[in-house]
Amino acid sequence: MTGSFWWDLLIGIAAALLLAWLALVLVLLVIRPRGGLLREAVRLLPDVLRLVRRLAADKNLPRGVRVRLGLLMAYLAFPIDIIPDFLPVLGYADDAIIVTAVLRSVVRRAGLDAVRVHWPGTDDGFAALARLTGLHRTAE
Repeated sequence: MTGSFWWDLLIGIAAALLLAWLALVLVLLVIRPRGGLLREAVRLLPDVLRLVRRLAADKNLPRGVRVRLGLLMAYLAFPIDIIPDFLPVLGYADDAIIVTAVLRSVVRRAGLDAVRVHWPGTDDGFAALARLTGLHRTAE
């Protein structure tokens, strides 16, 4: 392209990173909660973060579930997001979408009852969590 190996390498890496970022954004758009559920997910985020921490510390859950939760906590702690937080609406939505996707897989693997035991919020909040994870079972 440019005749210089290093410039060609740098341009190639930049293009690959841009394509990977665009692919991740498209995945987020596909797995995002529909309707008003995204707003609900953002509202529940503080309780969900406490839930994730409690679930990750539960030795009774399968190792794969705890690994997913640990990776989720690492992603949330990492200062660089897929979509920067300074962008209105979308900035925090990527965190809510990723948390929702991971919780869906956790609920499907560990069961809703295991999640219910660790839920720190209200019964209404848990019912909203059940809707977000795709399991329309209400809290007991």
